[in-house]
Amino acid sequence: MKKLFVSIFAISLLFSCNKSTKSNSDKALDEKFDKYKDGFVTALWEINPGWASGVGYHKFDNVLIVPNATEEKKQLDFANAQLDSLKQFKLEDLSDNNKTDFQMIKSQLESTIFSIKELKSSEWNPSDYNVCGAFSEILNGNYDSLENRLRAFSAKMDNVPAYYEAAKANIKNPTIEHTELAIAQNLGGSTVFDVDLNAALEKSKLTTVEKKEITEKAKIAKKAITDYADWLKTTPNKTPRSFRLGSALYAKKFNFDIQSSYTVDEIYKIAMDHKKDLHEKMFVLADKLWTKYKGNEPKPTDKLELIKQVIDKISLQHTTPEKFQSEIEKQIPELTAYVKAKDLLYIDPSKPLVVRKEPAYMAGVAGASISAPGPYDKNGNTYYNVGSMSGWTAENSESYLREYNDYILQILNIHEAIPGHYTQLVYSNQSPSIIKAILGNGAMVEGWAVYAEKMMLESGYKNSDEMWLMYYKWNLRTTCNTILDISVHTKNMTQKAAIDLLTKEAFQQQAEADGKWKRVTLSQVQLCSYFTGYTEIYNLREELKKQEGDKFNLKKFHEKFLSFGSAPVKYIKELMLSKE
Repeated sequence: MKKLFVSIFAISLLFSCNKSTKSNSDKALDEKFDKYKDGFVTALWEINPGWASGVGYHKFDNVLIVPNATEEKKQLDFANAQLDSLKQFKLEDLSDNNKTDFQMIKSQLESTIFSIKELKSSEWNPSDYNVCGAFSEILNGNYDSLENRLRAFSAKMDNVPAYYEAAKANIKNPTIEHTELAIAQNLGGSTVFDVDLNAALEKSKLTTVEKKEITEKAKIAKKAITDYADWLKTTPNKTPRSFRLGSALYAKKFNFDIQSSYTVDEIYKIAMDHKKDLHEKMFVLADKLWTKYKGNEPKPTDKLELIKQVIDKISLQHTTPEKFQSEIEKQIPELTAYVKAKDLLYIDPSKPLVVRKEPAYMAGVAGASISAPGPYDKNGNTYYNVGSMSGWTAENSESYLREYNDYILQILNIHEAIPGHYTQLVYSNQSPSIIKAILGNGAMVEGWAVYAEKMMLESGYKNSDEMWLMYYKWNLRTTCNTILDISVHTKNMTQKAAIDLLTKEAFQQQAEADGKWKRVTLSQVQLCSYFTGYTEIYNLREELKKQEGDKFNLKKFHEKFLSFGSAPVKYIKELMLSKE
């Protein structure tokens, strides 16, 4: 995921942020560490070919790893060997950027060991096993000729049956929720082996013999997928694991995934306090807007009810299911023009952003997302994936569109595209450190997108009481994501309590709340990344404002912050606050 062509100003920052008066021995150590990183990355891709393809390194596109015990041992041996290699470097003697790379590599390796030895999702999460996305990306890529990509596709199919047999052998006590997701995503994504593949073969210049061989292999691959789905449907599961992670595992996963300066308990308290603050700000605006939208109707005595009624009225302003995607497409150039006019951040006009219907293999978790090319495929398309309402009832569609009303849809596009995910990931691909690009921190990535929302409104974007009220509602969702995730996985929050939080305190539509409940049963910790990253980024900006006073420049802050790639915010903070 990620990419960019940085302005001359930003490039100067990339190389100025690491100036120092280092001794010759320290410089030699940095050179040695740089060589180590090169070897680490090469070895990482050999053992993780799917991950390599995902970041644009296509040397191993034809390889599909069979997830059996032998492979698990290879992963553990690799992690332990690399951790041992890191011991030759003294952290305090490395350059600032290499200190960050050291910490990110170490955390990644420790996370691998934790995932295999303690988390063990390979035993309880059947949706971990899905080849459809990897094969789809080969067909959708533009990094090589179609013929060469199809040959890689063909070779990769050889291991599909063994892949799913290994999956069956690994699964012991799957959760009900992840089982249902695995069935839906595998069956939905399996069209890549007939519909999508046949379309690609028709366009290709492969020989008739090659096309026939690939088609026959694809039938076998698709059967392996459908057999896996049938196996999940019919195999008795007398002791399904709870989808709840529990406090101990959750705290460890939080530390590895978020890499925050906050603990789980600390960020939970901050989120609870922020929720209260947002309610107070929303009441002031809703009370002011009451007459405009509710006329002479008596105001409810309950503040949350008053807010809800005003939001419900404003939410009636929305597009249609048929125009949902086209409305998103229309807003992207408008946001780009605004950022440029306000001189908030350089945006490279040469990097394509393509809005598309969400692929079937991605369905079931989130309604909008970004799929960005990796640092090895910088000229590839970034895809803005938009969920479809096809097949939905009129009631569900209306509920969804009220949630993503005319105001919220603009904030969503800021988050996902300009200057949110798309923009940040473009910058990340141009980081001088490949480590910061490939080991990107989710809380930094999501936190930036959430920060971008508030920054845009602070700069005057579509300034109105309605826009601010809806922004607060949206930010409340980010805040409640953290409260929800921690409460569900560590405090046994019930589904009813969760829906009440989302609908009554976060003012979400029923369809959105139902979807979020589903998501929290299928993921762990990730929902905390938005608020945690946002809080750390916003606080860093405010700290620098105080430190620099009149010399503070918003564009300079944005470009310098993004120049460090997708590193954890706590490490970026150390670099940006350090006195040189």
